Amino acid sequence: MIPPKPRARPDRVSLWRYLKLFRADILSAQPARLYRAWMAEFRTPFFRSYLLNQPDLVRLVLKERPRDFPKSDRISEGLRPLLGQSVFLTNGAQWERQRRIIDPAFEGGRLRETWPAMWAAAEAARHRLSARAGEVVEIEEVASHVAADVIFRTLFSIPIEDAVAQEVFTEFRAYQRTQPIVNLAAFVPLPDWMPRFFRRDTRAAARRIRALIRQLTAERAQAIADGTAPDDLATKIMTTPDPETGQRFSSEEMVDQVAIFFLAGHETSASALAWALYLLALFPDWQHKVAREAEALQQGDFAEMARLRVSRDVFRETLRLYPPVPMMVRETACPEHLRARDIPKGAQMVISPWHLHRHVRLWEQPDSFDPARWGTENGRTCARDAFIPFSAGARVCPGAGFAMIEGPLLLSLLLRDLRVSCVAGQVPEPVAHLTVRARSGIHLHVARRGTA
Repeated sequence: MIPPKPRARPDRVSLWRYLKLFRADILSAQPARLYRAWMAEFRTPFFRSYLLNQPDLVRLVLKERPRDFPKSDRISEGLRPLLGQSVFLTNGAQWERQRRIIDPAFEGGRLRETWPAMWAAAEAARHRLSARAGEVVEIEEVASHVAADVIFRTLFSIPIEDAVAQEVFTEFRAYQRTQPIVNLAAFVPLPDWMPRFFRRDTRAAARRIRALIRQLTAERAQAIADGTAPDDLATKIMTTPDPETGQRFSSEEMVDQVAIFFLAGHETSASALAWALYLLALFPDWQHKVAREAEALQQGDFAEMARLRVSRDVFRETLRLYPPVPMMVRETACPEHLRARDIPKGAQMVISPWHLHRHVRLWEQPDSFDPARWGTENGRTCARDAFIPFSAGARVCPGAGFAMIEGPLLLSLLLRDLRVSCVAGQVPEPVAHLTVRARSGIHLHVARRGTA
């Protein structure tokens, strides 16, 4: 049984047809040949774009020469009303300074300290889902709720039920519905002075979210000044000086960073968790293995994380098949020559986890769900050369370690006492919004484990 993936478009379509498909859904706009190509070129009247699947080219761009391939602002331009000058969008010295301040909060020792908050959010989600046993549940909504709860508990030490947290969550869902997949700047180079034509409701939702985040950060700044702030991620980041300049984030910079923490930590985690639950509903034998392994989880001790080997492999396989961020775009800072092609300065270098993770010349049975592959020689090789759900190199997501604890834990606790199964006739279709989601949601039947 092959899990669903988008239907590829024909190899040749008009530019206008391609742009229309691309704006509707990045994934289904791509031809099937990209799943076997090492490099592919696409030209528009305004710029050239190159998809890179060859592992040594991906390594060159992300790990070996990242400064020569800075992040392109074409795809991310549409996120600026919400994210401002966050670490997700910046380049150069500004980005390096931001990472020097942020990275210490996500070091290994700090992750242990977030475990109790993750556990509490997972238990709360398990109780909420248990109350709906016997129902068909839209599981993306459940995943979004618990992922947001994890972020608020670990970042600000408040549960999702907190009034401000609930308001941010509600506003963010509104923002998701108004945010176009790509902005006009993705196709047409616009000068800095020209308006970006964001939708009015998109701008309004971003303003409301930023106002709420500004309130949270201002309250935390006052608590830090009073000596009453909890020792969570927000306090750690707000009190960490840049080791080179001694400067801390300003109030507005902190709003930018919290916005991306919420987007990256909530939206991507929710996407991965929802698809993981669907895959386990589709493959009940693997669901049973996860549930059996989770029976040993009792104490809420970080040491228990080492026991979640099956859940971790299931989560990794989910990230392979449904990487939350399906494409990353870099830009050439100087002319390049790759695979006998002369590439001009300013060309768009697209690295697509979606295609790389399913590449037929790299992976054995790339479209199949097989968590056991991570113990094979092919799986270990591809894990090193062709698995980048969190990017790689200098710009690897600082929360990658956080996500690889959160995902398996949530999956295990939710399925320890509950069972999910597919609903006849409802097969989710993956599409790329802010992350890889299902076009019409993921509907699963929820039952208490041990019941019919």
